[in-house]
Amino acid sequence: MGDRDWSAQALMAQLSLSHKPTFRKNYLNPAIKAGLVVMKYPNSPRSPKQAYQRR
Repeated sequence: MGDRDWSAQALMAQLSLSHKPTFRKNYLNPAIKAGLVVMKYPNSPRSPKQAYQRR
């Protein structure tokens, strides 16, 4: 991931995934819970500007 911010769409494209609910359940949420990824706007998790960063 590097030091840049990634949108959910960009992460899905990098992983060649197209189903957002499955991506969130199987990849994004476990990475957040494990502390590997953090939300850029944690107080607004559904923000259209939400991005993710490697911790």
